[in-house]
Amino acid sequence: MVVARDRWTSRTSFIMAAVGSAVGLGNVWRFPYVAYESGGGAFLIPFFVALFTAGIPMLILEMGLGQRLQCAAPQAFAQIRKGLEWFGWWAVGLSAGIVIYYSTILAWAWTYLYHALTLSWGNHPEDFFMGEVLQRSGGPGELSAPIWYLVVGMVLTWLAIFLILRKGVRNVSKVVMVTVPLPLFLLAILLVRGLTLPGAVDGLRYYLTPDFAKLLDWEIWLRAYGQIFFSLSLASGIMIAYGSFLARKAEITNSALITGLANCGTSFFAGFAVFSMLGYLAQVQGLPVPEVTDSGTGLAFVAYPMAISKLPALNAVFGVIFFVTLLTLGIDSAFALQEAFTTGIHDKWGVPASRLAFGFIAVAFPISLVFTTRSGFYWFDIADKWICDFGLVIAGFMQCIAVSYLYNIRDFRRYLNSISEVRLGGWWIIALRYITPVVLLAILVMNLRTEILGLYEVAGREVSTYGGYPRWTTLVGGWGMLAALAILGAYLWRRRRRST
Repeated sequence: MVVARDRWTSRTSFIMAAVGSAVGLGNVWRFPYVAYESGGGAFLIPFFVALFTAGIPMLILEMGLGQRLQCAAPQAFAQIRKGLEWFGWWAVGLSAGIVIYYSTILAWAWTYLYHALTLSWGNHPEDFFMGEVLQRSGGPGELSAPIWYLVVGMVLTWLAIFLILRKGVRNVSKVVMVTVPLPLFLLAILLVRGLTLPGAVDGLRYYLTPDFAKLLDWEIWLRAYGQIFFSLSLASGIMIAYGSFLARKAEITNSALITGLANCGTSFFAGFAVFSMLGYLAQVQGLPVPEVTDSGTGLAFVAYPMAISKLPALNAVFGVIFFVTLLTLGIDSAFALQEAFTTGIHDKWGVPASRLAFGFIAVAFPISLVFTTRSGFYWFDIADKWICDFGLVIAGFMQCIAVSYLYNIRDFRRYLNSISEVRLGGWWIIALRYITPVVLLAILVMNLRTEILGLYEVAGREVSTYGGYPRWTTLVGGWGMLAALAILGAYLWRRRRRST
């Protein structure tokens, strides 16, 4: 008996889920800092150019592909061209890898949510984060037993993911109606508080002051495309899986526009909340704003906690609000990543959602415990670089080539125009055939160049990015991705020759 495919309860729930997947921790801790370093307010020019020439075209492609073919990435690419199913597994395999190490950040956030009640990080939050919370060792090879309170955070993370996914996409439809707007509301509270503090204007000036000269630097444009690409959860099978739960005649193009603009708007909005608070921290410490700013984990677990501890009142309340914001931002992205992988399993072998949710976590949880050891921070950083700088870039490039050249893309565009509120013109095909692949290839070459030159510059000695691991670990990861792709490509070529 054929089981009816699970469906979103409404178009709103689909858009909420897509926005929840796209809007994640990177919107809060990466975009504001990247915008400042890349020209401040002027960075919005390449940022929105990248959104409309790569981000939204890719969103339309992925949502539309899932909706039209009614299946996850592996089965979708198998329908595009016989023998391409392996590429779909490549994409959703990356999603599985990301959620395993991404859960680490949520484990840290659970730990900090507890410490926010007493502001345990004190006046030295960096020492607290690296020394007391992570108990960081000297390098990735210095393993230890898992740290118990990080294990508790990991258990809470995987339990939340299981409870959300165990009843399928209809349960996700209900959850995202709360978890997507909640962090925006909490960010608004943090913004209002930040704007009332002395020094906030200095922080915002630092964030938004335009430096148009930087727009002449082609690396800034590549950085904008990279930020768009990774921020929208592209090339990981998420949007294909989410699109497959839409009805066959559901609208696509306008939904993709809403998702892309909501994601970018959240990034820009988060910058005000972050830099208003950092401007206050700079004034309290008597330092220029550049000396208190940071990106990534340094912002979320060092700079911002320090700013919270310096507030004149209600410090613990705002500490709790901040880490609840991180948790709600992270959990939507986490279960979306798992859903991309498990939907592929379901479509291939018909495994029920509840068994898939439990089975995936039964495998992923023990692996994720590596990141709760004293060397876990190093392995987190290595995995992040290995998967994002190489794996996802390759996946995005291959996806554009597969759909643009191996699929009847003009017929695909006619199909999308027949069901969508916004009609696609020739620009969509140009973006997918030429602009996005060229940009992704340039990003991949830059990443390899950075790793190779970095290795040569330090021949004979180790390089410390976060306190003591050799850069060859990330270089090997990058070449490992390319080697895996070459092996899969050779396998595909061999099968094709046999079939002919």
